[in-house]
Amino acid sequence: MESIQIWNEYYQHFKIDPNSVRDGCAPRIMLQEEASKNTIVLVHGLTDSPYFMQAIGRRFYDIGFNVLIPLLSGHGLKEPRGMKGVTFEQWIDNVNFAVKKARGLSQIVSIGGLSTGGLLSVQKAATAPTEITGGVFLFSAALELASGEITEALLRTKLILPLLAFIEDMQDKHLVGENPYRYDRMDKDGAAQLSKLMEETDHLIKGQKHKGLCQPLFIVHSEDDTAAKIQGVEDLYSKSSPDKREFFRIGKYFHVPHASTVLEEDITAKNGSPLEPKNPFFSEMMDQACDFSRKFLQKQ
Repeated sequence: MESIQIWNEYYQHFKIDPNSVRDGCAPRIMLQEEASKNTIVLVHGLTDSPYFMQAIGRRFYDIGFNVLIPLLSGHGLKEPRGMKGVTFEQWIDNVNFAVKKARGLSQIVSIGGLSTGGLLSVQKAATAPTEITGGVFLFSAALELASGEITEALLRTKLILPLLAFIEDMQDKHLVGENPYRYDRMDKDGAAQLSKLMEETDHLIKGQKHKGLCQPLFIVHSEDDTAAKIQGVEDLYSKSSPDKREFFRIGKYFHVPHASTVLEEDITAKNGSPLEPKNPFFSEMMDQACDFSRKFLQKQ
């Protein structure tokens, strides 16, 4: 039986019509045939879908983990309607449901994610350490935005929102483009929710009294990331326990972009033209992540 399945229970809980979701963008679940003491929840980023976490999920599955990959509200839809009405609280609810399911499967629950999914993972691990009893795995986590990502960076001020609204009105509001697994661009509604989520999480990782996460921490980040500043995860790393943390740093001159850290294969358009390149260090990265898991999680 194919290890990866569409997570129909997730559809039912959140009242999502499966026919409304684009091919390849469905929530995923990978369950071991026998009971496993390890389950990991993997959360995708803003504008993309569970597809982006699938290759990582397979690697964790291969070393004995159950894997749950939720679909964040407003994502992966054939008709996204500009993500209007979506809130970051809904994304937190999505994560909470997945973690609750994970806790019913295993005694050790880990969490990880790409970009906004990494931010949500930190938020959950910091606020619910009795639920996230395993590790935290961050891939290009959006803990701090890069100055080069002007639209996102300026979202931190209220003055920019009217301007973004004007710009979006001048553009095609339909978000579905050539990429089969993500939206064509970031819209102002989704970006505004990211800004709010960042503000909500900031005090957890930047407060003077904060000592970092209590869970084992594995970080992946490219020095050439122009969307999420590496300093954000460096700060979290510096505050975390030295004896249970690892940092897989991809050098600047390898030019690995933000979302590519989680891709084992290139993403191409229907005509074969390249859209997003793979991470050339994917196998090495996941070998290290799996060794980290064996060291800190599978011996618990």
